[in-house]
Amino acid sequence: MNDPKISIKKTELLSDNWYILNNVTFDYQKSDNSIITQKREVYDRGNGAAILLYNKENKTIILTRQFRLPTYLNGNKNGMMIEVCAGLLDQDEPEQCIIRETEEETGYRISKVKKIMETYMSPGAITEILYLFIGEYDASMKVSEGGGLEHEQENIEVLEMPFDEAYNMMETGELKDAKTIMLLQYAKINQLV
Repeated sequence: MNDPKISIKKTELLSDNWYILNNVTFDYQKSDNSIITQKREVYDRGNGAAILLYNKENKTIILTRQFRLPTYLNGNKNGMMIEVCAGLLDQDEPEQCIIRETEEETGYRISKVKKIMETYMSPGAITEILYLFIGEYDASMKVSEGGGLEHEQENIEVLEMPFDEAYNMMETGELKDAKTIMLLQYAKINQLV
C-alpha cells in the first residue's frame, strides 16, 4: 500500500478557548489515484507525557484520582478517574515535563525516568502524541503532598497501592484510563513489580 498524497486546502479556526479546534478541508489521493475532498475537525491540545511510578521492593505504584468532565458527560457517574501522573509538555521536552508533573501531582521528586513508548491516543480527532514513561520511587523521594497546582485548578488525590490491586481494577471496570492501562500492562509483561 502506497502512502496517500494529502493536500490541505483550508483550515478554519472553530475555537481557541482552551486548546485549538480547527475544521480542516483536504484532498486525499486514494489507492486508485482518484482524489476525494474531506473535512475533519481536529483538536490540538499539545503533546503530553505520563508516568507509572513503581516501587519494586514494596510492589506498589502511585496513581492519581481526579475529576474529568468529559468522562462525566459520557456516562462516568461521578466523573472521577484513576490515572497515572500525566501532563502537557508546554515548552518542555517529554522527560523534563514528566519529572516536573510527577513532583507537582504526586509530591515525589524523581530524577531518573525511562521512556517506553510514544503513542497517538485518539488519532481520528486529536493531534496529541503521548510519551509514556516508567520510574522508580521510594519514600525518601517524597518532598510534598502533591495534589497539583492551585493556579491550574488541579485537585488531585494521590493513591499509593499494591500493583496487583491496581491491575485488578482494570477487570472490575474501576480503572478505564487508556494510558494507565497501557502502563500497567507494560509493568506486568516486564515484571517491574
